[in-house]
Amino acid sequence: MQDNIPEEIRLNQDKDVLMLVHAGEIYELKAEYLRVLSPSAEVRGHGAGQSKLQTGKRGVTIRALSAVGNYALKIDFSDGHDTGLYDWDYLYQLSTQQQHNWADYMQQLQLAGASREPS
Repeated sequence: MQDNIPEEIRLNQDKDVLMLVHAGEIYELKAEYLRVLSPSAEVRGHGAGQSKLQTGKRGVTIRALSAVGNYALKIDFSDGHDTGLYDWDYLYQLSTQQQHNWADYMQQLQLAGASREPS
C-alpha cells in the first residue's frame, strides 16, 4: 500500500495545472513540469545515463487523466505523450520537491543550450 495517495486531484480550467491535495496542502504542478519529468522510458531511458532532455514543452497542456488501478495516474499531454505512469509516490515527490526539480531541469537546459520554447 502506498502512503502518498492524494486526497484530491483536480485539473484547472486551462488544463495546464494539475492540483493535488496531500494532508490538506494543495500542490500545483504545471503540465510542462509533469511532461518534462515524465517517468516514461521515452524520457528516462531504460537504464542509468539514458535519460533524454525534454525541450520545447512550454505551453503543453493535459488532454486527459486516467487512474491506473490504485497506484498511479496516466496523463495524456497535448503533444501526444501519454506513456508515463505517475505512481502516487512519484507524484508526491514531484509535488514536494518541485522547486529543486525545476531548478535542476532549467540548469540542464542551459548546459545543453536548449530551450523550453517549441520549435
